[in-house]
Amino acid sequence: MGFDPTQHNVKTEVFAGLTTFLTMSYILAVNPIIMSDIGMDKGAQFSSTVIAAVFATLVMAFYAKMPFALAPGMGLNAFFAYTLVQMMGYSWQEALAAVFIEGIAFIILTIFKVREAIVNSIPIDLRYSISVGIGMFIAFIGLKNGELIVSSESTVTALGEWTPTTLVAAGGIVLGTIMLARNIKGALFFTILIMTLIGIPLGVTQIPENFSLVSLPTSIEPIAFKVDFSHFIALDIDYYIIVLTILFMDLFDTLGTLIGASASTNMINHSTGEIPRLNEALMADAVGTTVGALCGTSTVTTYVESATGIMEGGRTGLTAFTVAMLFFISLFFSPLFLMIPSAATTSALVLVGIMMLRTIIHIDFIDISGAMPCFVTILMMPFTGSISEGIVLGLLSFVIVKLCSGCYKEITPTLYILAFFFILKYVAPLL
Repeated sequence: MGFDPTQHNVKTEVFAGLTTFLTMSYILAVNPIIMSDIGMDKGAQFSSTVIAAVFATLVMAFYAKMPFALAPGMGLNAFFAYTLVQMMGYSWQEALAAVFIEGIAFIILTIFKVREAIVNSIPIDLRYSISVGIGMFIAFIGLKNGELIVSSESTVTALGEWTPTTLVAAGGIVLGTIMLARNIKGALFFTILIMTLIGIPLGVTQIPENFSLVSLPTSIEPIAFKVDFSHFIALDIDYYIIVLTILFMDLFDTLGTLIGASASTNMINHSTGEIPRLNEALMADAVGTTVGALCGTSTVTTYVESATGIMEGGRTGLTAFTVAMLFFISLFFSPLFLMIPSAATTSALVLVGIMMLRTIIHIDFIDISGAMPCFVTILMMPFTGSISEGIVLGLLSFVIVKLCSGCYKEITPTLYILAFFFILKYVAPLL
């Protein structure tokens, strides 16, 4: 699993895995709810979510040997349920087929190292801006989860009212900061646990009636292997466009997470900007998506919450292995894991967001032709609520600005090709 005892220790890697799992465990509750809205069995979807996460994360642990965790992606699952099925009228079986085809396409692109070529074509300053943007994005998610910021008609967002939920969220940020400042190992993990316990008397941590610690897994038979390829076989152009859309969403979500989390640590080569074992990590994502579709769930992707475990010191496949084992255990102890309130994880997301801002010092803001695309990347991730949109808009603005300012030599052939597809992405809906 890539574990080197001279560089890391088991305790650090396990704590890192625990932290990552706790910050992303919300998917166990959210994904079944979203998918049940389109008629999929909720219990089966819970089991499918776990199986897909375990399989993909184990591939990351043993093949890629990196500390990233994977599961059905937020945003991608909403696109699957509310856009493909509810708005466009496809059945969930047909939508699963689109995810499966996208996964196969990803495997092919990864084998031929196309995705790695895309990463290597991204300018180094933009790679650092991706890290900063993700830091802003996950901090924004944390603040929303803890209701410290809320929607507002006049100002888009506003400061939330003081409630037990916001007290748990704000208290966690303060406690986590103090523990990190005092160099306490496992600070983020312990902060989540402490705030979960504090949330019990405050009514934030809900203990359901007839609480049972152990629960038996639900069969995935109602949704497994239910892919319907009829639209693909019929050469439905709209369906092919959907597959490409999912492909781009998954591609840049994954690349953004891998680049962002790696750039904020010593996992990246700061002179070349290269990420070790990148292609193997991309393959874990591709295989996970393919198997996840067969299990009956939406696109599997590398989770940005992996950054919380990496900040705790996770550097090897042992971190990912720990996450996978915790997901597996959750099949039998789901009531316990589902008790953790989102407010208790606010601290981990906000504090990791702060730490990911460190890479901003590597960005050259003197040259405006390079600074503007970096700024666009950073700004658009939290404002659009999408890592992939931030990357797409940042890269597109880089190509346009550099080309029009006469710095065309800084644009690689790969970036020209990507810019063409990006423009097509935004223009196609208008035609």
